[in-house]
Amino acid sequence: MRANRMLSAVGARGVVRAIGAGLLLLGVSVTPATADSSPSASPSDDDSAPTSAGTSFRTAAEVDQGQRATASASTGDYLYWSFPADAGQRPTVKAKVKLPDAHASATWQIDVYDGLRRRQACQYGAQTRTAAQEAASVDLSCTLRTVRAWSEPWADDPLPGTYYVRLTTVGLEAADLGLPVDTEVRVDSKDMGGAAAVDGSLAEPLVPGIAVTAKEDEESDTPAAVLSSIEPDDGWASGWWSDRWVWTGIGGVLAALAGVGGYTLTRGPGRPSRVPPGA
Repeated sequence: MRANRMLSAVGARGVVRAIGAGLLLLGVSVTPATADSSPSASPSDDDSAPTSAGTSFRTAAEVDQGQRATASASTGDYLYWSFPADAGQRPTVKAKVKLPDAHASATWQIDVYDGLRRRQACQYGAQTRTAAQEAASVDLSCTLRTVRAWSEPWADDPLPGTYYVRLTTVGLEAADLGLPVDTEVRVDSKDMGGAAAVDGSLAEPLVPGIAVTAKEDEESDTPAAVLSSIEPDDGWASGWWSDRWVWTGIGGVLAALAGVGGYTLTRGPGRPSRVPPGA
């Protein structure tokens, strides 16, 4: 009986060691996945960033995430930029307007639209701000909801594709109309990882002109114009891999180790050794 208890203790220690080794290996394997889910897009070279803005959706200046786009304009103008956003990203748009020395109080506002030109609500941020008469500049910010890989047709969820930023002033006094201003716009995203993953994906990202282009390319060899040519650095739907896969694997391995450990601890005494007669 004493030998059986010793064997059970040795078996329990072996299970504990096995579980510890498994957790150590899983920790090493999770490290790259955790690094991949760190906040967002690596900044691009500002030398290639646009130095002017569009005046409509069709003429919006294309800017990559991480770039600082600039533009000189006049108060009362509508300024447009466009940027790509992929599934699993939570974009944040920041704008700064440098005001002239002499100006009246004015309210500035940024609006963000998706590829279907649906206005997207800001999850948080100062989307509208009023610049006092003596203010030298005004800062605006808008953080969108996490971009989903798929959504119901009736929903207004952000989807992968092109997004538009519109910057303008509202409630402008007539005396300030046409005064020169300098603007800066920057877009960054945070990768939300597996917590934002959904089952399903779009056939094509919501990029204006991409469906028409694909159809015309099938019918003829003549290249068709695309209204937006920007896309993420590693292509669309690049977020198919997420830490959800890693944690699912961890759960499966831990469940298997727990089953082996439970069986070892509860299987009862082993086969008794033979004892010589008369001992």
